[in-house]
Amino acid sequence: MIPSNNPPPNFASQTKYRRKAKKITPQRLKNIALYYLKRFESSTENLRSVLQKRINAYARENPDFNKAEAYQWTEDLLNDFERLHYLDDSRYAEIKIRSYLNAGKPARYIQNKLKEKGVDEQIVSAILSEQEYDPREMALKFAQKKKIGPFRAEDQRRAYRQKDMGTLIRAGFDYDIVMDILSTT
Repeated sequence: MIPSNNPPPNFASQTKYRRKAKKITPQRLKNIALYYLKRFESSTENLRSVLQKRINAYARENPDFNKAEAYQWTEDLLNDFERLHYLDDSRYAEIKIRSYLNAGKPARYIQNKLKEKGVDEQIVSAILSEQEYDPREMALKFAQKKKIGPFRAEDQRRAYRQKDMGTLIRAGFDYDIVMDILSTT
């Protein structure tokens, strides 16, 4: 390889410009939260996480900023939003559960997803128990969507049986239901 007379590229000039975080005030936090809630339904814990990320981003650039005070603003704001019914974990859980059930997701998957979003397990189990769903029907809907098990071509079903079983179990379906679905012709 022949050495080049060209100098190495200046990597510092190629970095992306990052906009400075705007100053965090109680009014700014409220505006951020309202804009977020205008676009998405959210659990209380999820909105807390969104606001705290914004606070942390500003605090990283401004070390003298009092994060503890801003976290208290967040808690006050969340309490006000719950009082005004802008935030309601049971309403959020009900919406998400209906959506997941329509998509063919199993109860275990739904419980884990809502737990990630900070919804109380008792709320989730209460709403799930009110819903009418058949786990076998959900598994069939999932298999049809993924084109696995009985919805796979007849000549490929035997070769892909283990893979299909793994897919259904990882999705959160019980072993008995998975075996029933895979034995369906």
